[in-house]
Amino acid sequence: MRVGFGVLGPVVAWDTDADGRAIALKGPRHRAVLARLIVARRRVVPVSRLVEDLWTAPPPGAVGAVRTFVAALRRALEPDRPPRAPARLLVTEGPGYALRADADAVDAWRFEQDVAAAATLPPDGALPRLEEALGRWRGPAYAEFADEGWARGERSRLAELRLHAVERQAEARLALGRAAEAVPDLEAHLAEHPWREGAWRALALALYRTGRQGDALAVLRRARTLLVEQLGLDPGPELRRLESDILAQAPHLAPATARGGGAAQVWADAAAAYDRTVASGARTRLESTVGLLRDLSMTGGGGLLTARRQRVAAVAAAEELGDPELTARVIGAYDVPAIWTRLDDPEQAATIVAAAERTLAALAAGPGAPDDGLPGVEPPDHGEPSGQESDQESANHEAPGHGAAHRREPDHTAPGHETTGHKTPGPGPSEHVVTGHEAPHRKEPGHMATGHETTGHGTPGHGASEPEVTGHEGHGHEAPGRGATAHEAPGRVAPGHADTGHGAPRRGVSSPGVGGREVTGRWASGREAVGREAVGRGSSAPGGDGRGAPGHSTFGRGTAGEAATRHDAIRARLLATVAVESRGGHSGRGRQAARQAEEIARRLDDPALLAFALNGVFMQSFDRAGLAPRRDAVGAELIALSARHGLVAFEVLGHLIRLQARSALADFASADRHAAAAERLGERHERPLVRVFTEWYRALRLAATGRADEAEAAYRDAATRLDDAGMPGLERGLLPLALLCLRVGRGRPAPTDPELDWGPYAPWARPLVLLARDRRAEAAAALRTVPEPPHDLLLEALWCLTGRAAIALGDRETMARARTALAPAAAELAGAGSGLLTLGPVSRHLADLGG
Repeated sequence: MRVGFGVLGPVVAWDTDADGRAIALKGPRHRAVLARLIVARRRVVPVSRLVEDLWTAPPPGAVGAVRTFVAALRRALEPDRPPRAPARLLVTEGPGYALRADADAVDAWRFEQDVAAAATLPPDGALPRLEEALGRWRGPAYAEFADEGWARGERSRLAELRLHAVERQAEARLALGRAAEAVPDLEAHLAEHPWREGAWRALALALYRTGRQGDALAVLRRARTLLVEQLGLDPGPELRRLESDILAQAPHLAPATARGGGAAQVWADAAAAYDRTVASGARTRLESTVGLLRDLSMTGGGGLLTARRQRVAAVAAAEELGDPELTARVIGAYDVPAIWTRLDDPEQAATIVAAAERTLAALAAGPGAPDDGLPGVEPPDHGEPSGQESDQESANHEAPGHGAAHRREPDHTAPGHETTGHKTPGPGPSEHVVTGHEAPHRKEPGHMATGHETTGHGTPGHGASEPEVTGHEGHGHEAPGRGATAHEAPGRVAPGHADTGHGAPRRGVSSPGVGGREVTGRWASGREAVGREAVGRGSSAPGGDGRGAPGHSTFGRGTAGEAATRHDAIRARLLATVAVESRGGHSGRGRQAARQAEEIARRLDDPALLAFALNGVFMQSFDRAGLAPRRDAVGAELIALSARHGLVAFEVLGHLIRLQARSALADFASADRHAAAAERLGERHERPLVRVFTEWYRALRLAATGRADEAEAAYRDAATRLDDAGMPGLERGLLPLALLCLRVGRGRPAPTDPELDWGPYAPWARPLVLLARDRRAEAAAALRTVPEPPHDLLLEALWCLTGRAAIALGDRETMARARTALAPAAAELAGAGSGLLTLGPVSRHLADLGG
C-alpha cells in the first residue's frame, strides 16, 4: 500500500492505491505524533521531544504512551507488514522515530515543489502548476494543531508561501491576458490579507486591463488609506508609480499578450522546451542560468537585485564542480557594465573577487596555462588628453573612438604625416587626440603613423570642447581600419595581425606568434540580448551588450595555440572582474588586474573582451584627483569600439563616462550631447536605468550654472528614481550630500536636520554639520577622524568638504593635506566628474586652502 499524507488542513492519511481511501488514524494524540514527524521532514524526532511536544505536563507513563501511539500508526499505515518485520514507513532510529515518506507523499511537500517549479516556468506553464498547487489546500495547515508551538513555524511558513502562490497565480493570469479571472481571487485574498502591497497592485492592474480604470484608481486609494491610517505607512514606490501610470494611461500597462505578440510566444515555447530537454543537474544549465542572470540584471531594479542575490550562489555551484575553466566562465559571464564606483554590496564583491583569484590560481597551475614568455600588445596608458576640436570638425567624424591616448617619442617623425601638437598645462602627460577616421596609433612627440592626419589642441582651464562622437546608436559608419584597438609603431606587426599597408591590420588574418606559437585574431560574434537594461551590476549602472559566450567568441578548439588563446581570454575576463569588483579601494591589485585584462584583450583582438577590460580600466582610474581627461579617453574608445561591434551596453557606458568627464572639465555642451546619446540608446534598447544618471546630471547642470533653487528641486525629483533602482551603493546618502554641496557652494551652512541619512558620506559631512550647530570642539574632533576619501567618483568632492571644514576650524595640517590631494584637479569642477553634484571650481577651493 502507498500512503499519502495531508496537512494542508486537518491532518489525514489515505491509500493512494485505493483511489484515496481514507486511513483511520484513531485519536488526536496519534494524529499529533504523525503531524510532528511530518514537520521534521524525514528527520528523527527523539521520544523525549515527542513527550514534551504532546503534553504540557507529561504523565508518568508518557514514554510508553508514545510507543503505543507509534505502534497503532504503524498498523494503520502498513497493515500488510508481517509480524516482527521492520517498519518501512514509520521507522525506529536511534533515540526516536522518523517518517520516511516519499518526497511527493505529503501534500505540503508537493505544494512547495509546485510553487518552486512554477517560478522557473513562463506564465502559460506556471499557471496550471500554481492552480494545482493551490487546489491542495483544504484549510489552514495543521489545522487542529494551530496552538502547538512545534507546528507554529511550519504553519506560518506554509501560509506565507500560499499567499505568494496566490499572487503569482494572479500575475500569470495577467501575463496571459486573463485579467478578469484574476479579479475575484485577488479581492478575496485582500479581504483576508489587506497589507499585501503586491496584491493591491495586481488587483488594480487587473481592473485597469478589464476596462475599469475608475475601479482601479479606487482600489489604489483604498490601499493608501489602509496603509496610512492603520499602519502609518505610505504606499511603496510601485503602487505610487502604478497610480501615475493609470492616470496617464501608460502604454506599458497594456496586456503583455498584446505587447509581446510573437516574441512572447517564442520565449514561452523555448523556455518550456529547455526545461523539458536539459537535465536539471547539467552544467549547461548553470552557464545558461548565469547568462539569464546577466540579462536580468539589466531589466531594472528588481531584476538587478535578484541577479545580485543569485550571483554568488551560481559561482559557488560552479566551484563545487571542481572545474576551474567552467568556474571562470561562470564568473566572467557576468560582464555587466558598471558606471558607479561605490560598491552596492562590498561583502559580495569581496566574495566574487576571492573566487576569481582562486580560479586564476587554479588556471595558472593547470594544463593549458599560457607560456609566460608570450608578450602582448602594450595597451595605451589612457593618459590625460585635453584635445580641443571644433563642432564642425566633430561633425565630420562618424566613428572616432579616438580619445585613446597616444605616446610620442621625441625627434621621431615618420614620413607622410602632418601633425600639430599643443601641450596642455596641468597634471600628467600631454596627449594628442586623433580626429581622423583611421584607427589610433601610439605616438611620441613628432612621431606619426603612416597615413594619418592628426591634430591636437590643448585647452587650459575649463570649457574645453571634446573629440565628439556623433551618430552612434550601434549602427554608425565604420571607419577604415578597426579603430579603438592598440597598434604597434611602424615597422612592427601586432600579434594576430598582418599589415595592410594602411596602418590597420585586416581582420581574421593569422600571423606567426611569438615563441613559436600561432596567434589568431578573430572578431567576437555579437548578439543583442533582449531586455538588457542596466549598466550596473551589481553595481549600479545602465546598459547591456551583445556578445558571444565568454571564452568562446574569439577562438575555436583544436590547436595548442587556440587552446592558449581560449585560456588567455578566460583569464582576461577574470582579471576584468577583479578590476570592476575592486573599485573604490586603495589596493593596487585592482589596477594591476585592469592593466593585465586590457593587455590580453588587445592581443586577442576581441572587441567584447576589450570593452569589459576597459570598464575595469575606468573603475581603476581614481588613484588620484584630476584624472577626468584619462577617463574621457577611455569613454571615447568604448563608444567607437561598441558602435562598430554592436555592444550597446558598453556604448551607453562610454557616453555616461564621457558625460562625467566632460562635466568635470566644465564642458557642458559636450556633456549634454552624451546625455542625449545615452538616452536615445536607452529608449531604443529598453534600458530605463539610463535616465537615473541623466536626470541627476541635469540637476548637476543646474547647480553648476548657479541655479541653486531649481537644482535643489531637480535633485529631489531625481532622488525618487533611486527608490527602486536596485543600486544601494548609489542610493544611500546621495541626496543629502548633493544638497550639502549646493549649500557649501553658496557659502551657506550645512543642513542640520537630525533625520537626514548621510549614508556612507557621514564622516565627511559630520564636521560641517557640527559647525552649523556651533559645536566647534566636536567638529574639530570629528575632522581629526575623517578618513581619506575612497578612490571613486566623489574623491574630489569629499576632499573639498574636508578642506572647507579645515578652513573653518583653522586646521592647517588638514588644509595642507586637502591642498596636496586636490592640486592635480585644479582645472576641474569639484565633484562634477561624478555626473551628479558639484562644489564649483577646484581652483577656488585651492585658493582658499592657500594653494
